[in-house]
Amino acid sequence: MPSREDILAYVADNPGRAGKREIARHFGIVGGARIHLKKMLKDLSDDGLIEKRNKRMIRSGDLPPVFVANLAERNQDGDLIGTPVDWDDEAGDPPKILILTGKTKATQPGLGDRALIRLTEAESGSGADKVARVIRVLEKRQGAILGILRKRDVSRPPYLEPIDRKQRELDVDATDLKEADDGDLVSVQVTRSGRYGHPRASIVERFGSMHSEKAVSEIALQSHGIPHVFPAAVETQAEAAKPVEKLGKREDWRQVPLITIDPPDAKDHDDAVYAEADTDPDNEGGYVVYVAIADVAHYVTPRSPMDREANLRGNSVYFPDRVIPMLPERISNQLCSLREKEDKPALGVRMVFDKTGRKTGHSFHRVLMRSAAKLSYLQAQKAVDGVTDERTETLLEGVLKPLWASYAVLKRGRDAREPLELDLPERKIALKKDGTVDHVYVPERLDAHKLIEEFMIQANVAAAETLEKKKSPLLYRIHDASTPEKLESLKDFLSTLNIKLPSTGGLRPSVFNGILAKVKDSPQAHLVNEVVLRSQAQAEYAPQNIGHFGLNLRRYAHFTSPIRRYADLIVHRGLISALGLGNDGLPEGIESKLEAIGAEISAAERRAMLAERDTIDRLIALWMSDQIGATFRGRIAGVVKSGMFVRLEDTGADGFIPASTIGLEYYRYDEASHALIGDKTGETHQLGDQVEVRLVEAAPFAGSLTFELLSPGRIAGKQLRKSMPKARRGPPKSGKGSRGKSAAKGKRRRSS
Repeated sequence: MPSREDILAYVADNPGRAGKREIARHFGIVGGARIHLKKMLKDLSDDGLIEKRNKRMIRSGDLPPVFVANLAERNQDGDLIGTPVDWDDEAGDPPKILILTGKTKATQPGLGDRALIRLTEAESGSGADKVARVIRVLEKRQGAILGILRKRDVSRPPYLEPIDRKQRELDVDATDLKEADDGDLVSVQVTRSGRYGHPRASIVERFGSMHSEKAVSEIALQSHGIPHVFPAAVETQAEAAKPVEKLGKREDWRQVPLITIDPPDAKDHDDAVYAEADTDPDNEGGYVVYVAIADVAHYVTPRSPMDREANLRGNSVYFPDRVIPMLPERISNQLCSLREKEDKPALGVRMVFDKTGRKTGHSFHRVLMRSAAKLSYLQAQKAVDGVTDERTETLLEGVLKPLWASYAVLKRGRDAREPLELDLPERKIALKKDGTVDHVYVPERLDAHKLIEEFMIQANVAAAETLEKKKSPLLYRIHDASTPEKLESLKDFLSTLNIKLPSTGGLRPSVFNGILAKVKDSPQAHLVNEVVLRSQAQAEYAPQNIGHFGLNLRRYAHFTSPIRRYADLIVHRGLISALGLGNDGLPEGIESKLEAIGAEISAAERRAMLAERDTIDRLIALWMSDQIGATFRGRIAGVVKSGMFVRLEDTGADGFIPASTIGLEYYRYDEASHALIGDKTGETHQLGDQVEVRLVEAAPFAGSLTFELLSPGRIAGKQLRKSMPKARRGPPKSGKGSRGKSAAKGKRRRSS
């Protein structure tokens, strides 16, 4: 048997390529010795020395073989240096990677670009931590600079206050302001720079007042490099697409009363559902469920301009009142959208469930369908609860009641499966007509939402099972179990609440659900939900299956939203090829590209989430900027050495309290309990505690709020009765404050 050091050395030399089988083959381990190898690998994992990614081993903290990087700087030799886009800040500074370029245009990036890269064994000799070769340039740096136009007196030219604080202020050409006024968001191009003084620039585009949602989301688009203008070739292809008007070789599902259930403001409808009691006498109490998904593959063919752009974008991006679609609106909102009373091409799945909620069979069909009705979640829920309207009255008995009855059956299967059940309410922003914030609210979680969610999960499972059985190339939606380091941190935290986390071996979602059940309806409930969430890995796309931990599923793939996710389009093409449903399935040679595509669209998904969150942060900071001095109730949402993040109860806005402004003593950061503890008194401020704060600063461009703590902490589990010292009741001194981000992690529906 090799030593632990031998195995670690082999894993280090073969990052992302060393699975249990490869390790056994390399060291000549056969027969019963494989049992000892398995135990050895488990011990190394439990000790935090290695971790598993897609059935392959890497050393903890190592990078996967293929990933997306930002090319942010050059070394002294002029070579590009990149850093991974997806990097856990808790792991320290991201590694610097020497970038080796190729000969083609697609592999020749520039400074500021984003590229898909593969680690290589080449020696750098440049001081870089790693070396990688470019697979493909994903995004080119935009030449325009974004900022706020500031006007001065007539004797001096206006200037640009850049959104990026690292940029210098720029004098702006006053002869062509594009009708921009003081305080407007604009993009500029540097036209000339004198030998002395500020560089000069001209306005390229005006986006309007910084107080509008459009301007705020534009900042997110520019700062995160999200493609949002379709190339002419893409628009041309979309306009040339013809609607499907004839049945052809498709099955006729137009008599099946499928309906769409979506938010009231949805512009595209990519899924429709129907259910009926199974008439098979051998399946008494069972149901047949139909799910029809827009046939995007019919219009977006492999290697076409629309396909390349959809691959680049990865997914649609959702802002409070604006969507950056993955596909042009003619495709997403017109030809593919399953509109009411219109014939539409779709890929359908028919699933049979027994009375326990177990799926006993399924089949896929390429069909022509006609949506019987377009309903909102609330509208459908009200009808089932006894309040019908003109539209739902005729659907209640034949469509809606069977849907809810089938959901009751599927829910038994879900409850038996025991997926992770976190209780973290989603907050949304309602806008006024002028694009400014009206209010922040928590939408009610209805059975209608849960019904559609469970139908989509089951359709996704059916797609993965079919493609796996057909041995088809497949992009799985995978969700790994928590790393040993995160579990150890969670274990330490729970111990402060006298809650025990079982040994790490064989942890399932039900274990976490049991912990959440213990604290339900207690003051610690929100706190424990937050910490359990932070202990989880992030879901991603990959061609190697490791299952979906959060949903507690062995195999899972995204199939139900091809209008807004590129991964779903690949799965559709896989089904078309595997089942002989047409000649517009997967292209030749896709197997060798799936790993890179998975890494690329996983990075695009995270980029979209950050852009959406940043937009909400800035909108709420703008909304609260005229409330300086107001007091709010909130809860501590994060604790770090330099202070505490607080989330307000009414709005969900996040702000920061610098540690230097708390009390009159030194506060020590206790990582295990997620708390700041006073050295002299033991006064404690812990994650999850309710607090009262005063707003002392709002920085809309940065999307940050700074608070002053008004309420006392606890000592030995009891709330302090004394008041906070008056010396600390004023706003923090200039330069002492620290900026935190505002608000609202929100999850769109069906994003598991």
